[in-house]
Amino acid sequence: MYLIRAFTEHPASVGETYTEHMARAGCFGVRMIGAGFACLVHALLPFLFVRTGSAAIAELNDRMVVNRRVTPPPLARSPRLPL
Repeated sequence: MYLIRAFTEHPASVGETYTEHMARAGCFGVRMIGAGFACLVHALLPFLFVRTGSAAIAELNDRMVVNRRVTPPPLARSPRLPL
C-alpha cells in the first residue's frame, strides 16, 4: 500500500495518473536534454541555436505551469501520510 502511494502521490498532486506523469516528465526530460545540447553548441558557436534554449524554457513553462489542470483529484488534497 505504501509503495503504491510512493508512485502515485506526486502525480496525483498535479492532477495526473502515474502513466500520464511518466510520459509527460519523460517528454520534458528529452526536451531539456535537447535544449541543453543546443545551448552547449551555442556556447562554442554563438551564431547557432540563438533562441533554442529560451524557446524551450518558455515552451516547457507554458506546458507545465500555464496548462496545468486547475483542480487536482481528491487524493492530492489528503494529508501526507508517512511512507
